[in-house]
Amino acid sequence: GLGRVFNVIAVADDVYVPLKDGSAVSFVCHLAAGDTYTVTSAASAAGSGAAVLATVDHFYDSTGVGGAWSKVTQTAASTVVNDGTAGHDCSVFTISGAELPDGHTHVKVASTSTGTVVAILHDLAVQRAPENLAALV
Repeated sequence: GLGRVFNVIAVADDVYVPLKDGSAVSFVCHLAAGDTYTVTSAASAAGSGAAVLATVDHFYDSTGVGGAWSKVTQTAASTVVNDGTAGHDCSVFTISGAELPDGHTHVKVASTSTGTVVAILHDLAVQRAPENLAALV
């Protein structure tokens, strides 16, 4: 799938992901003790014009070891909270390029604690062999 379906940033906490090569990015966020993750968009990888992105109206929770997923709905917000209780220490949500304000091309998720964030850029504009993928950051 790498290069054909998706590209990935394994350590993506507080890293701007460009949406120029894909139409959406899914963030996988995990901390066994629970954490809060904040979504921000910007006009560049340097954070030009950064603004919180209050478009997350649902996400999916599970255990960090591959348990069943449950849908969590919320009023559109810029934060995702996993509370660390059984079945709720890993959260996944997707941001599409259409959700970004005019002029914004990058999105990031930042943990407020020590949670991990993985970014999976998908719906790639051009499919390539993995060794021919452009660097994301």
